Amino acid sequence: MRVLIIDGYVDEPACLGVPPYMAPYPRYIAGALIEKGVQKDNITYRTIDRIRTRREPLRFDLYVIIAGMTVPGKYLRASPVTLKEISELSHLEGTKIIGGPIRLGFGEEGGSSAKDFSVPGITLAKKDIEAFVFDLMDHKDPASVQHRMRTTSEIGRWAESGAFIITQHPDYPFVLCELETYRGCPRHSHCSFCTEPFYGKPDFREINDVLREVSALYENGGRYFRLGRQPDLFMYRSKNGVPDPDALEELYTGIRTVAPDLKVLHMDNANPVTISKYPDESRKIAEIIVKYHTSGDVAALGMESADPDVICANDLKAMPDEVFEAIKLLNEVGAARGAGGLPELLPGINFVHGLKGETKKTFELNFQFLKKVLDSGLMVRRVNIRQVMTFAGTPMEGHDEAVWMNKELFLCYKEKIRNEIDLPMLRRVIPAGTILKDVRTEILDKITFARQLGTYPLLVGIPLRLDPGRSLDILVTDHGHRSITGLPVPIDINHLPIKLLNTLPGMDNKEVAQVMRGRPFKDKEDIMKRTSIRGEILDMI
Repeated sequence: MRVLIIDGYVDEPACLGVPPYMAPYPRYIAGALIEKGVQKDNITYRTIDRIRTRREPLRFDLYVIIAGMTVPGKYLRASPVTLKEISELSHLEGTKIIGGPIRLGFGEEGGSSAKDFSVPGITLAKKDIEAFVFDLMDHKDPASVQHRMRTTSEIGRWAESGAFIITQHPDYPFVLCELETYRGCPRHSHCSFCTEPFYGKPDFREINDVLREVSALYENGGRYFRLGRQPDLFMYRSKNGVPDPDALEELYTGIRTVAPDLKVLHMDNANPVTISKYPDESRKIAEIIVKYHTSGDVAALGMESADPDVICANDLKAMPDEVFEAIKLLNEVGAARGAGGLPELLPGINFVHGLKGETKKTFELNFQFLKKVLDSGLMVRRVNIRQVMTFAGTPMEGHDEAVWMNKELFLCYKEKIRNEIDLPMLRRVIPAGTILKDVRTEILDKITFARQLGTYPLLVGIPLRLDPGRSLDILVTDHGHRSITGLPVPIDINHLPIKLLNTLPGMDNKEVAQVMRGRPFKDKEDIMKRTSIRGEILDMI
């Protein structure tokens, strides 16, 4: 049997699988197929972007499509699969299965309601697609397969045996492997819009299972990892609802043991209530993360709203003072600048608009909260603002009227935050003159766009035409609302245009004029002899 796994990409509250990220789903599916006797050579992985551009003939016995954007965002160089493309795939000869978060509904952007998925010719796995594919190998007929959830012991095996599939990713070896520690929400009541409760109560993976997965990925060339598939990493293997720092210590030290030369180890998702309610345990966990991770890490906090009325109406997690305490604690532990150029570990803040009870006052309270954080001298790596996408079966179903009622207000408020919060905050997080290490060029347009490989990477605009796929160190020269401008170091002072010489931090007009008159220079000694350039800027040439 020849199988094609088509990665149409996923973006969930607690899982990201858009390049350069690879979600666990393809690896689990590949492992399930291996366990059922399908040979590695007969398992092919393709992203939907590659299928679009290559237009290669697709001749397989089984097609497994992974899709679903429950919290859709904007992506630099990837486009999730569309409903039209899924319909086109339905005409392929062979058995077609689709699954992932698309089982909850199909949506392409926030501020809308997800629609039930139904395309003739494609079977929807109504629970876990990896379990469905595993069972399909026995039944052959999709109609006879029972829809079920997989177990943690199953994915413990499948994640390890399916690790080989990362070598087929178009970005390999620069693939950020999303790792699962657990899924499901531990709260007794749930945020009105969230799809994570559909996965049930938390089902923690065994630490050794995660380590075996990381070891297998590492043996297959994986060097970039993110502990991102869980709603709150601080609660991994918690005991009676209390965080367990020892479990996180065992996890992180174990990862460092089985992947000694990893390049990136980041995280995602922390509940601000966990941090504010259990500050001692949370401080220990944050210190463990900083000790063993790689710098530039982000703990995304699902604040959602600073309006107490909205918080109560939607069973949200935390009140503003609790979120502020969580931000403060993470800054105390993680604000020091790391080897990669960014602070070690900073919080991110997520806001969702269009929730029940939202009024004009909500926008004012959200802005005031962010202004308080900024004025307090604290740092936040990112502020994510989106409009809710509603799903059937959630308390928000049928209650999305605030989305269109407040649309214009939302757009004005978003612009205000970009100008008055994001820009000054970014200047604080990564000042001009900072060196950002290992930035990878991705897109060549009028300028070159690049990012570090990691969690919530900063977009870097380089005003030079550079080939994609290069790894560079970048000197930060300027800031946008959510991006930075920079130049590769060492600075090529003999060829850099005058307009770019003028952007170099610490270089005044007199020194620029000296460079223009004096170049080409032989070496740094020649520069010192014929110009007044000294100090840090000289070190960067």
